[in-house]
Amino acid sequence: MTGVQKMTRIGIVLGSTRPSRNGEQIARWVLETASQRDDAEFELIDLRDHPLPHLDEPVPPMFGPSVHAHTRAWAERIAPFDGFVLVTPEYNGGMPGVLKNALDHAFAEWTNKAVGFVSYGVNGGARAVVQLRTVCSTLGMADVGYQVTISLLTDFENRTTFTPRDHHVAALGKTLDQLITWSTAMAPLRATAETVPAHS
Repeated sequence: MTGVQKMTRIGIVLGSTRPSRNGEQIARWVLETASQRDDAEFELIDLRDHPLPHLDEPVPPMFGPSVHAHTRAWAERIAPFDGFVLVTPEYNGGMPGVLKNALDHAFAEWTNKAVGFVSYGVNGGARAVVQLRTVCSTLGMADVGYQVTISLLTDFENRTTFTPRDHHVAALGKTLDQLITWSTAMAPLRATAETVPAHS
């Protein structure tokens, strides 16, 4: 008898912790838009709720388990998800350090999962995503081709209120379509990894 298929779970990671961040509006728009779908479950993961010191593990996370409680708690937070949307600003041509640090604090919890990107900045945050694709690929993630790029100059009313346009909604839809398809297709890889003994 075949069991009930588990609903695909997607975590939306808000990758900025700045006091005046614009990313919160964008992340909540992603969540609200995505939650209208019936092919996956979505949840917001705010890095403000998971403060992590600069990577302080004595052993790389790929060789885990971690010795620090904060790292284990972070790994437990992201482990249940099948895929992720990373909402990222661009700082000086790259991703924010807090997001890179959060990625570096785990390994197995990212591996064999799909990832999509929603970026923002003066130029849409595209250069941050270029960096993130390299990092996520190294972590064993499958980065989807579609992405959403949002300009701080033209997509915010009075430069304070995010005003998504039709092309943003369409781009997010394509990103989520591909992300959910890939996350579902990669489930057998994750199941296999769970049966392989960890490093002793």
